[in-house]
Amino acid sequence: MSVNIRKGEQRDLESVFNLVQELAMYEKAPEEVTATLDDYYENYKDEIFDFIVAEVEQSIVGISLFYYSYSTWKGKMLFLEDFVVREELRGKGIGQLLFDATVDHAKDTECKLMKWEVLDWNEPAIQFYQKNNAVIEKNWWDGKLFF
Repeated sequence: MSVNIRKGEQRDLESVFNLVQELAMYEKAPEEVTATLDDYYENYKDEIFDFIVAEVEQSIVGISLFYYSYSTWKGKMLFLEDFVVREELRGKGIGQLLFDATVDHAKDTECKLMKWEVLDWNEPAIQFYQKNNAVIEKNWWDGKLFF
């Protein structure tokens, strides 16, 4: 299987949106996706986020969607918002290629760290990140305000 990893483009946003919905189903929270495809187009145009895609036979099968943030302790940070490979293609190395490309992008853009969240019950994801020498913090709790 030939996998192409490349920077995402506006024409890819519908596929990105579909993969995010697939991820929400996997995470048992499909009703939490309230952003629309139009929001994706507008926010991408406004450079709110960026992404990398994995393609197999010219079909997008995985995404790494991220944005930049700032750590007052470390400096510029890449926040990995969503990282997903189609369920039927997991375990074939696509995720590793996509993750490696994201790490390279973070380094190339002079980020001091890359950060993300993982659900505490998602053992396959936790094992994947640990295999990549990630620190999985368990002492910080997320805070949110919805508007």
